Order: sequence, then structure tokens, then C-alpha cells
Amino acid sequence: MNAETRILEPGEIEPPTAQIRFLFLADQDLFRLRAERLRFLAKGHSLGDYLNFLSLLADAQQEALNHLSAPPLPEPNEQALCREHGMPLLSASSMPLNPLWRKGLTMILQQMEEADLPLAARETITSLTQRDKTGLDEMAGRIMREELADVSPAELPFVAAALQVSFVRMASALGECSFGQLEQGGLCPVCGSRPVASIVHSDGLRYLCCSLCFSQWHLVRVKCSSCESTRGITLYALEGSNGAVTAECCDECNSYLKLLYLEKDSQVEAIADDLASLALDLLLEREGRLRAGPNLLFHPGTA
Repeated sequence: MNAETRILEPGEIEPPTAQIRFLFLADQDLFRLRAERLRFLAKGHSLGDYLNFLSLLADAQQEALNHLSAPPLPEPNEQALCREHGMPLLSASSMPLNPLWRKGLTMILQQMEEADLPLAARETITSLTQRDKTGLDEMAGRIMREELADVSPAELPFVAAALQVSFVRMASALGECSFGQLEQGGLCPVCGSRPVASIVHSDGLRYLCCSLCFSQWHLVRVKCSSCESTRGITLYALEGSNGAVTAECCDECNSYLKLLYLEKDSQVEAIADDLASLALDLLLEREGRLRAGPNLLFHPGTA
């Protein structure tokens, strides 16, 4: 693993903030593109079977997103209040859970039942279809609060996938202008969740990618997404890689977050490339580094 200490100051490689687009909501074909990327990365990969499984799950997410109706949305006065006070409008930690998310889960499970899956995955699907509404909502609440240690590793990907579809659907129905910036730059301005990774676009700007709704919001480079320190920032990459996936580590809070470069690989995708680079996570964890944001499709206890 190679390390490179950054000496640039924030703002030196970016235009003035007023000229920067702050927020991108998730594309409506997000899950289809993710499925394609997962299948590509699975070829010859040590985690190929799991990446292929997640590609089927992403296909099911896309199908659910295409057919899921939008749930009731916050009123304009609530939207304005959240923008004024820097609060996430679709707060995952405090917003009441709309039952439509379970409709999305049903769609995903039905499509996955038609796929060629291992017995264990089929048993998990059967278990989830038999779970009562209260049990499902309680599990969903733990996932939205990022209490992943209390969620079954087998059930996590399915339930998280349904929640992701629900939040992408809600955000797209509201539109980009409904959301404002938060005081804490490392949290999603749409739902308040932590990022799964950050992406450096072709124009050199860095955007954090939400682990739940996949909105992308701007944060200057060479700045920790967790503690917002600009000191002691170091980049790590696996030896022999093309540098498209690195990890930005902060000496102040000892956290790290993956950094993906579109200029080095135009097909990189936050969830897929994060999972395909778990070897980098393992190396950083051995050095005592703490991951700054979750990948909701992968249980931390299975790393």
C-alpha cells in the first residue's frame, strides 16, 4: 500500500464556491448502471460471487424504482424551514418511516426470487417475506440510524436496498432546489446520512456520495469529511492499482473515506468500486484507521 501526503491547501485547485454546483441528486438509471459496473468488476475478482449477487440486487432496485410511486412529501413550509436552518429535509434519523418502503422491498424480493441464488439467500428472502410490518420497520430504523451491528448480515442488503430505492424516489420527486446546505459539511443535505465514498469529477471537484440516497454534494478537497480538518491528510492506494480508487486518511480523527477519480476511470461507481476495493479497507483497519461512512450493502461484521 502506497501513501502520498497532500500539501495543497483547500481551494487551491477549485474555483470560488459561488461557481460550484452544490448538489446532484441520484440519476434515475443509477441502479442499472451500478449493476453493469458490478458485473464488470466481478470478473476474476475474489469477491466475484458476491459482486454478481449485488448486481442482481441492483437490477431489482432499478425495477422497483421504475414502478414505485412517490410517497407523501414534506410541505413547502417544512422545506423552507429545513433550508433556512440547515437541516436535512428527508432526515433518515428522525423522519417517520413511510410504509411505501415495504412495497419497494416486496418488489425487490419478488424479482430476486426469480434469480439463480444460493440456498442461503433464498432462505433469507423467505424469512423476510414472512416478517411482520413491525419487525421490518424496526430493522429499517436501525439501518437508517446506521446501527448495522444489530442487523442480520444476511438480511441487511435486501432491506437496505429497499430503503435506498425509497429515498432516491423521494429525493427525485422533491427536486434539487428543495434542499439546502447543512452546517456539517460531511453529512448528506438530503437525508443527513454519512457518505459511502467521495468522487472527484472530471472538472477536479470532489463530491461526497450519500450511502442512503446517493445524492452527491460538494466538499472541498484535502478536507476530512468527518472532522473537517485540513491538516494531516494522506492518500493511500493499493500497490499496482491505476489510482482510480484511493483512501483519504485524516490524522486528526484517524478516519478514512474512499476517493474515486473519474479522470482515471470514467466508469467508477461509489457502491460497486467501494466493495471491489475491500482489500484497501482491510489494510487500513490493520493500521487502526476507522471508516468514516458505511456501505449499507455490506455488513461490517463480515469484513
